[in-house]
Amino acid sequence: MFVKICGITNAEDALMAAAMGADAVGFVFAPSPRQVTVGTVREITRRLPPDVVTVGVFRDQEPRFVIDTLLGAGLRAAQLHGHETTEHAAAIRPYCQALIVALTAGESRWDTVTEYGADAVLVDGPSPGTGRVFDWSAIEGAPASGRLILAGGLTPDNVGEAVRSVHPWGVDTSTGVEVRGDPSRKDPRRVRAFVHAARAAAPAPHHPDGHGPFDWATD
Repeated sequence: MFVKICGITNAEDALMAAAMGADAVGFVFAPSPRQVTVGTVREITRRLPPDVVTVGVFRDQEPRFVIDTLLGAGLRAAQLHGHETTEHAAAIRPYCQALIVALTAGESRWDTVTEYGADAVLVDGPSPGTGRVFDWSAIEGAPASGRLILAGGLTPDNVGEAVRSVHPWGVDTSTGVEVRGDPSRKDPRRVRAFVHAARAAAPAPHHPDGHGPFDWATD
């Protein structure tokens, strides 16, 4: 079970998430209470273990900005969380090891999502970043194959049910593991509980080929 902790704003939380077993950490470059700068993220990524996937999260920003940010911050993956076109995705893809395309549950782009050439598709609720859970039955139109990452209001209390109900390849959380009332900080106890609950609910063996949660370079 691939676990991503998003909305990281500082090195302490990034290192803590990695120590708690997260496979990926996400940094938001779109307008948000969790928005970070290239300089801040560059200092964080250089301190993380090499097996942790570092993801830049963007929303309706020009491909040149995304590319410059990826390279300047030392990020391995890009997550397009807006209404980017397939042309935008094609321009960005050569500059990252992995591309994640985010869709809103129930939206019409399911029919064309394969045209983005994404390594994974993240499904979020109608109001990203609010911590609100959406109706998981809305994912029924998702492609049968491919890596699906479930987001949207996931917490240590409901991620196990989400994994058992939706059977995603991965899960993503931000608000659900924050220090209450402070979007700039993650709660170590909640991060640990989230990772444990997600992995405990995943079917075993989840990776019969012997690889770890995900090897962006070879998978």
